[in-house]
Amino acid sequence: MTIENGVRIVAGSMILFSVILTQFVHPGFIWFTVFIGLNLLQSAFTGICPATFLLKKFGCK
Repeated sequence: MTIENGVRIVAGSMILFSVILTQFVHPGFIWFTVFIGLNLLQSAFTGICPATFLLKKFGCK
């Protein structure tokens, strides 16, 4: 798996998970979704994404 595909999988999974938490646990989890969106925006502008560091440690290329 490439890093790019891995980042998409991680981001999509986190967004779905945070929406499920917002719906079924507490509405305050919407801020988790906002955080993920802001992180995606900043990574687009800076090129720095925390998920890439984790995926590299797990062996993605």
